[in-house]
Amino acid sequence: MKNKKLLGAIIGILILLGGYFIGAQSNKKDNGYSNKENKQIRVGVLQLLSHDALDTIYKGFREEMERLGYKDGNNVSIQLQNAQGDQSNLATMSEKLNQETDILVGITTASSVSLAKATNSKPIILAGVSYPVQSGLMKSEQSSENNVTGVAHRTPIQEQFNIMLQVMPNLKKIGFIYTANEDNAVLQIEEAKLVAEKLGLTIELASITNTNDLQQVSENLMTKQVDAVFLPVDNTIASAMPTIINVTDKFNVPVFPSAETMVADGGVLSMGVNQYNIGVETAKIVDKIIKGEHPQNIPLYIPAGDELYINEKKAQQLHITIPKALKDRAKIIHGKQ
Repeated sequence: MKNKKLLGAIIGILILLGGYFIGAQSNKKDNGYSNKENKQIRVGVLQLLSHDALDTIYKGFREEMERLGYKDGNNVSIQLQNAQGDQSNLATMSEKLNQETDILVGITTASSVSLAKATNSKPIILAGVSYPVQSGLMKSEQSSENNVTGVAHRTPIQEQFNIMLQVMPNLKKIGFIYTANEDNAVLQIEEAKLVAEKLGLTIELASITNTNDLQQVSENLMTKQVDAVFLPVDNTIASAMPTIINVTDKFNVPVFPSAETMVADGGVLSMGVNQYNIGVETAKIVDKIIKGEHPQNIPLYIPAGDELYINEKKAQQLHITIPKALKDRAKIIHGKQ
């Protein structure tokens, strides 16, 4: 009789323990990716278009993935799709990557939004998205509450404008050129307007819809007799920087962009984030996802954005004197222009 009671107690305990472990497993947050069978990891990358800044992000991502032990063609397959600025391509490529890969990486806001429309379950890692909350990709920067996380790309606008005034103390009127259908550019322009107004600067706005507008819009802005031009993080404009610089150089008007590569393409200086490091940090988050973390438990990574880039040759060409204190803290860019 005692043996029967003991057996019954043991069975009861086992049932309770079994229920506990089943419940515990059901309460775990699936990260949307499983590699239990040690299959080749499939990572899909969607890039909006080709230009130095975005290409550098992708390079940083690829090289850091290899440093972390993920070799393309061996234990990982990395598929890159480049929409070349075509919105219809973004949609088609997003669906293709969703069907063919396990983890998705979106380089730029437009790419990430397109991927988010394709899936709400597979992990999406943002690479260089300025305002993911405002773009509807995340609920908050601390927790997306969905399948999205990643790395931001923001220019410290207040500090950049302070530096612009150091090198151009007589700056009074500033022109803003941006792409009207790029959410990140529009949001940054709104922030820049507030900063400029507080500093007592007069603002002239000039927007484009595509690169075909850039020549005429830049020329029209020069007729407003602006003292300088500010460019936000804007992928369309970044891909066509020579067009702006060819116009502004004729009027000896300096351009202050928001990325290192845009400084190399003829801008005078920029406060910003190292694009290569954006790719590096993106790879580190992909590594966390592969190891089982859920995107909603990984806060948005926001780089400091405190790197100063100066195109000294362009400054000299435009007779702008850069204080030694700024030079000492800056990375001097040997620009293409």
